[in-house]
Amino acid sequence: MRKILPLVFFISSFSASFGQANKISLNLKKDRNLWQALTYDLGNIAGGMGYAYSRPLHWQGNQFKNAGYVAAGTGALYLVDDNIDNWASGWRDDVPRWLIDYGNEYGGPNTNFRLTGAVYLVGLFTKNPKLRRTGVLLISSASASGLLQQVSKRIIGRARPKANVGKATFDPFHIDRVYNYDSFPSGHVMLGFTNAYVVAKHFDNPWIKAGLYTVGSIPGFARIMDRFHWVSDVAFSTALSIFIVEAIDRYLDTKYDEKYNDKRGILKKEKKVAWDIQFTPQSFGVVMTF
Repeated sequence: MRKILPLVFFISSFSASFGQANKISLNLKKDRNLWQALTYDLGNIAGGMGYAYSRPLHWQGNQFKNAGYVAAGTGALYLVDDNIDNWASGWRDDVPRWLIDYGNEYGGPNTNFRLTGAVYLVGLFTKNPKLRRTGVLLISSASASGLLQQVSKRIIGRARPKANVGKATFDPFHIDRVYNYDSFPSGHVMLGFTNAYVVAKHFDNPWIKAGLYTVGSIPGFARIMDRFHWVSDVAFSTALSIFIVEAIDRYLDTKYDEKYNDKRGILKKEKKVAWDIQFTPQSFGVVMTF
């Protein structure tokens, strides 16, 4: 069975049924066992990433307007990147080192995926649907952010502040990572703020949200202080992480009954398609119900 189920998820775009009598259903839609829940969630992690990447193809007026605001804001900060870096140099040594180390560690990929994986596994093994869905959102958002920034920074090739060659120096289109020329966007910022933004979705209290956003902003502050990133890198990466989380969260609303963000004004979507495996004494089939 462990060999059959993953194959089913890869060929789920095809439907076959060879018999109806005496069928035995694995009932993948409800009452899933641990393995079925895991494979279902893995499919939604991949699906959420694809959904986030495809959203620009479906943008309309407001979405393009918001993208324009982000681009304009990033451009405005780009104009003062050198000034802010020079200004920060005057008090950089006064910042507690433990705060900088915390930001660098919290935004790192190893720490991030340990935390997000732990959240998901607790939800999975305790059969807590809200925690499990949160884990799926955390993992899929972090994975989408991580992959996107790794590809983007190699294409863009912007010099880091610590390279001491200025904000406008680029060495683009490298397959291999070029040290000190991979400033834009910031992976630490995207991973760190993604976690805070997801957790903040569980709370309506604006003070709790503000506190979580502040903690999620520490990696960006740390990377500026250590001269790994310009302020425009940090601002753009923060906006991009919000976009990715929101896009994947909307996708997961169509896949899970448990929702924690219904107050945002988005209509709930019913799951329209369900896949199941059926056995009969003479046949085996994959059935789509819609």
